[in-house]
Amino acid sequence: MTVQVSPEVNTPISPAAAQRAEFLQHLRQLARAIPSQVAALEPLRDRALSQLQGRVFPTSRDEEWRFNDLSALLNLKLAVAEAEPTMRLDDLEAFFMPETASRRLVFINGAYSENLSALGDVPSGVTVSSLAGLDAAWTERLQPYLAQQPNAEELFTTLNTAGLSDVAVVFVPKNVEAAEPIRLLFVSTAADTPTFSQPRVLVLAEANSSITLLEDYLALSEGSYFVNPVTEVWVGENASVNHTRLQRDSRAAVHIGKTAVSLERSARYTCNAVSLGASLSRHHLEVHPTGEQAEVTLNGLTVATGDQESDLHSAIALSRPHCVTRQLQKNIAGDRAHVIFNGKVFVPQAAQLTDAGQLNRNLLLSSKARIDTKPQLEIVADNVKCTHGATVSQLEADEVFYLQSRGIDATSAQSLLIYAFAYEILEKIPIASLRESLASSSLLRPNS
Repeated sequence: MTVQVSPEVNTPISPAAAQRAEFLQHLRQLARAIPSQVAALEPLRDRALSQLQGRVFPTSRDEEWRFNDLSALLNLKLAVAEAEPTMRLDDLEAFFMPETASRRLVFINGAYSENLSALGDVPSGVTVSSLAGLDAAWTERLQPYLAQQPNAEELFTTLNTAGLSDVAVVFVPKNVEAAEPIRLLFVSTAADTPTFSQPRVLVLAEANSSITLLEDYLALSEGSYFVNPVTEVWVGENASVNHTRLQRDSRAAVHIGKTAVSLERSARYTCNAVSLGASLSRHHLEVHPTGEQAEVTLNGLTVATGDQESDLHSAIALSRPHCVTRQLQKNIAGDRAHVIFNGKVFVPQAAQLTDAGQLNRNLLLSSKARIDTKPQLEIVADNVKCTHGATVSQLEADEVFYLQSRGIDATSAQSLLIYAFAYEILEKIPIASLRESLASSSLLRPNS
């Protein structure tokens, strides 16, 4: 028998695919151009850079990205963000909080600023520093944790590792309780050319310790940039981490962030994630309880107006019995905004006696706004208690009318209902001044 072999056919690449490939190549070059502040990180950077070879930029045909429109990112002509050594305390004074006045670590455009940081009141034994500011022994000590979380090969996480320059390190040793909050402040500034920065955070709470942490991303002006932060949190046995993550970037920015968390036996992790800024934002929150009786609480609030697109992707991957998880995600979408929630809870056979609850509640303020919600439970274990659900609604006319009947005008009544919807999340933030600042924001009181 004779077998005829067809000549190789070269499939033409579409202009859109060519643009994505060119953009990803540009991101690789930018990551490589970011100077490393810690020489010992070079092997990690090189390995991540090689892992980017052959990778494909995501499109809406990928299940994990099918609700996203990444054109706002693809159209940016980026350059590596430069440090701002001339920035003064006065420039940031309006954003400081009394609860963290002497416990804050500040990064400007991804670069650590010693002059703007204040660490005079950090509890004894607790280390809060840039990795570049620590001695070489710390790099070796943290190697088992840096870039070692599950799914670290995800595209944007790998990109962050490939451009790893410095790391914001928070280390709480065994049996130490850091009751007062510690703030990690990441500030972006506007430039003539849209900039690219990649903050990195590593939190390590050893056994029987506890810490309250605020991770805050903000802009000093309305400019275009792309920030690609990654945060890794390791919670030791019977330790507790209360983590508030606030994203209030420029309305012209793109923010794609990843938070990866691992919990040992009887550990507790709480995340209060508030997303307000950026034209396109996505936060991927991934939690891996690796020990029995771990407790995970995820509270989230997203407010999007104008043409903003904001996405929260969460995944809780259980692997041990007797764990408890609770998730409440609230979204508010106005004007032509698009808000996305995709929350997964995986309950394999080994996770017997899991108690998991997940609820996504959405408020539409405009007929042109859009909500996509996809709560998911994947259960294999047969002795569990798991619930989930999602609601999408508008302001109730009866509730507005009830408030009007008490002498409140219609616009004030609507503002009051929006505020009440959001405050269920805000009241869980353990920093009073931040809670009050967000509660008085015009985003939550649009008609006041």
